[in-house]
Amino acid sequence: MGQIGGSLDAFIGAVHRRAAVLDNEIELVCGVFSQSAEKSKQTGKALYLPDDRVYTSFEEMILREKELPEGERMDFVSIVTPNHMHFPPAKMALENGFHVICDKPMTLNLQQAKDLAQIVEQTGLVFGLTHNYTGYPMVKEARDMVRNGILGPLRKIVVEYPQGWLSKDEEHNDYKQAIWRTDPARSGAAGCMGDIGTHAENLAEYITGLKIEELCADLSTFVPGRQLDDDGNVLLRFEGGVKGVLHASQISNGEENSLKIFVYGELGGLEWHQMEPNTLKYKTQEGQRIIRPNVGNNSAAAKAHIRLPAGHPEGFFEAFANIYRNFAFAVKAHMEGREADPLYDFPSVQDGVRGLAFIDTVIASSKDDSKKWTKFVE
Repeated sequence: MGQIGGSLDAFIGAVHRRAAVLDNEIELVCGVFSQSAEKSKQTGKALYLPDDRVYTSFEEMILREKELPEGERMDFVSIVTPNHMHFPPAKMALENGFHVICDKPMTLNLQQAKDLAQIVEQTGLVFGLTHNYTGYPMVKEARDMVRNGILGPLRKIVVEYPQGWLSKDEEHNDYKQAIWRTDPARSGAAGCMGDIGTHAENLAEYITGLKIEELCADLSTFVPGRQLDDDGNVLLRFEGGVKGVLHASQISNGEENSLKIFVYGELGGLEWHQMEPNTLKYKTQEGQRIIRPNVGNNSAAAKAHIRLPAGHPEGFFEAFANIYRNFAFAVKAHMEGREADPLYDFPSVQDGVRGLAFIDTVIASSKDDSKKWTKFVE
């Protein structure tokens, strides 16, 4: 793996690196870790990389690595930069024969996402997107239960992702993560909805297998002077007449990373909380059943993503590692000229396109003054 972004002071870069190497399927061999050459060199040194495999730009890294003999050069690129720097290196890497795994949202805008999907199709290379919450075993279990009709025909999907870290004007307090996430030039057209709303959208579609067809959105910017949304509420209409609600917020004071999903069908419902990821609840009017990893008969999909015996918590790193491991399996299958095992799935370039389409549709809906709102009358 070669990494683009993720210097020592980056927010998520080290998480990607640790997740990637957890299963011994991936080795970090090179990188350009910052726009600052000095920061990139410092990071490479701290990671014990040879000086000649630490680069000053992604262009240099891709072209120099391409010149190395097969077996020595990187096999794929991991992109962990701010959103505006996803598309250029992904495009160049693919066009030069390297597989790509990229942080979300996939690109800065929908047109870039469509262009990237076309490049992936033309090159036939493997592309992965780190919607890492789909890597949890109990998310796989939930998806399997829906697919097997345990809930019966679906009726309603509720997904929420509240955080509180942007409750104040952090972007003017020299807080790097707040600065770029609230800057349209680097984050894209959406703030909260792009950053975490897309996670909620992806999780809902992944577990249920249903695509969103229509929506009605209400975005807000509560912190004065902020350029992008920091809170949003969306009514959803899925395929087959299934209704839904999506709420994402970064000004929900006191919340940490409280992603939750509720799926309701004719025969029962499911509930899963990201902050207690080893517990999946199956509920009916007669009571509820707790489903946990390696307790009872988990699905094959869940078992393929469990590492520890029952009662030993697996969390964020393990779920993230499942995405990287499965991506590595797909890259290996591509090298060997065979089909990858679908049991070891991961978000694709098409998931990335849907994420950007979701952002655009939410923004358009929120700006549409013709939305039908009925005043409450006493």
